[in-house]
Order: sequence, then structure tokens, then C-alpha cells
Amino acid sequence: MLISKRWFRALLVGAILLLVGLFVMPAPMSATTPDEETDQNRARLLTYVLKRPVQNHFSGKPIDDELSRSAFSLYIKQLDYQKRLLLADEVEQLRIFEDRIDDEVKSGRVILAPTAARLLANSLARAEKLVEKVLEKPFSFDVAEKYEADPKKLEFCKTEEELAERWRVDLKYRTLIRYLNLLEDADNEDPLEVSAELQEETELEAREKVLKQYHAYFERQKKETLQDHYDRYLNAFSRSFDPHTTYMPPQSKEDFDISMRGSLEGIGATLREEDGYIKVVKVFPGSAADRQGQLHADDVILAVAQGREESVDVTDMRLRDAVALIRGKKGTEVRLSIRRLGVNPFVIPIVRDVVIIEESFVKSAVVTDPKSENRYGYIKIPSFYRDFETTRNGGKGRNSTDDVKAALEAFQKEDMAGLILDLRNNGGGALTDAVGVAGLFLGEGPVVQVRNGGGESKVLYSHNKKIAYHGPMVVMVNSFSASASEIVAGALQDYGRAIIVGNEHTHGKGTVQVIMDLDRSLTLRNMRQYMPLGALKMTTQKFYRVSGDSTQYRGVVPDIILPDRSRYNEYGERYLDYSLPWDAIEAVEHKDWPLVDRAELNA
Repeated sequence: MLISKRWFRALLVGAILLLVGLFVMPAPMSATTPDEETDQNRARLLTYVLKRPVQNHFSGKPIDDELSRSAFSLYIKQLDYQKRLLLADEVEQLRIFEDRIDDEVKSGRVILAPTAARLLANSLARAEKLVEKVLEKPFSFDVAEKYEADPKKLEFCKTEEELAERWRVDLKYRTLIRYLNLLEDADNEDPLEVSAELQEETELEAREKVLKQYHAYFERQKKETLQDHYDRYLNAFSRSFDPHTTYMPPQSKEDFDISMRGSLEGIGATLREEDGYIKVVKVFPGSAADRQGQLHADDVILAVAQGREESVDVTDMRLRDAVALIRGKKGTEVRLSIRRLGVNPFVIPIVRDVVIIEESFVKSAVVTDPKSENRYGYIKIPSFYRDFETTRNGGKGRNSTDDVKAALEAFQKEDMAGLILDLRNNGGGALTDAVGVAGLFLGEGPVVQVRNGGGESKVLYSHNKKIAYHGPMVVMVNSFSASASEIVAGALQDYGRAIIVGNEHTHGKGTVQVIMDLDRSLTLRNMRQYMPLGALKMTTQKFYRVSGDSTQYRGVVPDIILPDRSRYNEYGERYLDYSLPWDAIEAVEHKDWPLVDRAELNA
């Protein structure tokens, strides 16, 4: 996932042009705080930095009015997907920007985001009052009413009365669910046969819980900054090219890197936001916090200090902002002010370390069929992870190919009748590891083809001279198996190497992305005050099976269909906005594997 030299030079030119652009930026339309002005300048900088590389997108889409309309549609969905905040006339107020996003990006003067931020703030205040008013009175569950849960089937409300009614029905539905759950938790065999007094008490408790839930929701929304609105705007612009071209704000970029390498630098604890406080859910065994020994589950973190610096109060802070304060470089100290039931507040010093997220790595086991007593190897690959940063720095980064290989080597000691490779819910990862893992079962030969927007194709080969496992195998997939998972499943199916089992189709993401660190474009010192900028994840290629078929849009169709609950929901590339179409190219010559007779299988 490296940026090409040509793209990088274009970014550098754009950064130099920004020096002039930032100094001549028009004055804001209304009075702004210093933080808001910084956000405006940062957004202006980002539009310049983003608009150059996206012109190298696989689709070749121009930045024009048509793209602007697509971006506007996505932006409104992100702003109020449930259609419970904005009124129809408020959406119409924003519609004047429908054909202007391309012009805003080109000029660097973004007006839609701050305008929408003001509208959304007013609509949130209105909605909060509606929720409180509706939940003041008890609901009657004796009247049959229809609740539409699919926002796609709804229009924006035209009047406040219509909006109030939408909220009433929604809150009644949510209260009913809580009500039934509370009765079930109380071990009532039949919710319809409980006493009137208990029904009344339970209905009140259910309403209180729903109100608490929505108070937390509105508090989270109020904490959104102007920069959050700019980030939403830039994401809508990026995703108008295709669903997988996205602007990644700094926190999203960090989370992506963590998911790819399966580790982070911090204290080693899971946190959540609860009633305005940051609460410890669990401490990871063997982590820095666990070794220090004082931090426990259910502790409340009141403040965070970096070493001996002054502490920062994290009460009412967004969870992601508090986490950003607690994470940090290995070897540095963070001091947590803790409140614990029955104990006076105290401070815990923790020296940060690398936290290994074990659930993100390959898992394997040997299972025995109780009837036949046959033994089968089982390998679960949650993602095709690879520690790119360690590898770039000359180290040996952990990767999914090596971990699968190690699992297969361990299985050699077992007398196995077959192997199950579980790719369910695997959303993809590194292309390198898709080729590497497939090669463990195929040996030398072509695995996948890639083609760029200019029509240039390339075949990616496995160079494994030794096959790690020769026996029969089954690959499990579902509609959440995507990208690199589909490369592996598609290759093993095309070769006849494995039987693919799952629901009707895999996700259908047949595109390749590169990750561009936007900070690399900031060569001039006066721009570095706006770092970090985050990253752009951009689609530059499509991949094709050795058969020539793309997995894009259609996915991989299993040999044996095992329906699951997801078949009743719209999961997959075909349901995403602006997804690229399916197509095919020439097949590449490859050998057939003798273990699978599909003629017999499909008879």
C-alpha cells in the first residue's frame, strides 16, 4: 500500500501551492473562534491535498457537478440517516450546495459543512425536547401501530408535528422492546399475565432507560466539533468515487493501523463511556495495566496526565478523545486519576507498552467428529493483517501468511482427514497476504490478476515451491467475507483446490486500495501546525480471478449454499452507493487440482 512517485510529486506541488492559498483565504462569513478558524484552514488545506490524488482514481471520474450531486446525497445520509432530525425544508436549504461541492473542493472554501453544522445543532436541540416530552407520559401497548424501521422507505418530515409523531412511534417501539426484556429478565413466563401494577412499574422503568439512552446520544452529538463536520464532508466527497475511497481522519487512520498490525501502544484496557464518565470494562492479561496491578474493571477514570504534566479532566469527554490521551508511545508514563466505589480518589501511574490484540490473529485447533472419529484441522483467519510499519523499518512484522503457515506446520503432527479454513466475517486486508495464504495451498502459480484504470493488467503469482498442506479442504465464507478473503476463496475455487461453503454470495469487494499518508505532503513549515491530517484510502485497481471473472459487485458464489440470517438483509457491495460494476478479463492458464470433482459435486 505505497503511494507512487508520480502521485507523491503531485501532492508536493499541491502543498507548495497551498502556501499562497492559505494566506489569501477569504475572511469567514461570520465571527469565528480561533479553534474554528484553525478548523477552516485545516479543511482548506485538506481539500487541496485530497483533490489531486483522487484524480488518479480507478474510475477516472472527473470532479464535476455530477460527482458533486453524488457527494451531496452521501453527505445528507451521513448527517441524518434515520431522518429524525432535519425537516424537509432544512434539507432544501442545504440543497443549494448540491452542485457546488466540486467548486468548493477546487477553491478550498468549504461552506456546506459549517452551514450544516449550525442546522444540525438546532435540530438536535429540537429533537431532544421532543424526546423528553414524549417520554414524560406512559405508553399504551393495547393499540396496534406500524413502525417503519427502514430509513430508505422514509421521507424527511415536512412539519414539526409530523416529526413529533415519528419520534413518538419510534420511542414507543423502543420502550416496548425494553419493557418485554425487563419482564423476561424478571422471569415472567408470560408477559401478558403479569399484574397491572407490575406492568405499570415495568413500563415506567423501560421509559426511563430509553430516556437515559437518548440523553447519552444527544450528549455525544453535542460534543461534535466543527472539524468533525469537515471530516464528514471530506468523507462524502471521497466516497462519491466508490464506497472504498474514503478520507480517514487521524483517529480513523490510527485505528486502521492498529487493526492491520494487531497491536497498539497504550495501557491495555477496554474502556467505555457511561453517564459522562470513562469507565474501565476490562484489563488485558499481561498488559502494562495488568502488570502495574492497580487498575480494575469498573474503575472510573476522572483525569489523565502525561507523566508529571498537569492532568486533563476527562469527565464528559468523548470516549475517542479520552482514549487518545491514554494511548501513547511505549516507555512513556500516563497517570490516571481513579474513582472506585468505597475508596477515596487516587492516582495510578502506568508505563505504556505494546498491547497485543490476540483476537485479531489467526487461531487454529483440531476437532474430532464423534461419529467417525476423524480429526480435522480448523484455521480461523479474522483478517489478512500485516505489520507494514515494522517491515518498512527493517524489522520482521507479524503477518497472516506466516501465522497460517505455522498453524499448518503444527497440524503435520496430526492424522487429519481434512482442513476447514474459516474466512467468515473476514473483511480483507493486505493483498500480499491474500496471495501468500493462497500459495500455501496451491504452490507455485498465478493467484490473482490486478488491473489499473488505464487497462494495464498484471498477474500476481505465488512462488511457494512447497505446498504446506495437500489434503482435502473446505473454505467457509459469508456475505461479510470481502476483498482479500474473496481472492483466496476465488483462487481455491478456480483451481478446484477446495470446496467453498456459505450463503448465496460473498461481499463482492473486488477492488484494491492504497493508503496515502497526507502528512507527507506538508513540506512547508507553516502548514505543519495542522498535522496530523490523516490519510486517503483510494481505489486504484480492480482484481480478477485466474478465470478472468471479477469478484466486484457479484462476489464469490459458494459450491454449497448454507443459508444464514444475513440472507434476509442487504449485505454486500451490490447494495452500496456508487459501487463499481462487475466485468471480466482474459483468463490466465493454471493447473486444475485433482481433489475436487465439481461435476460430481453439482450433480
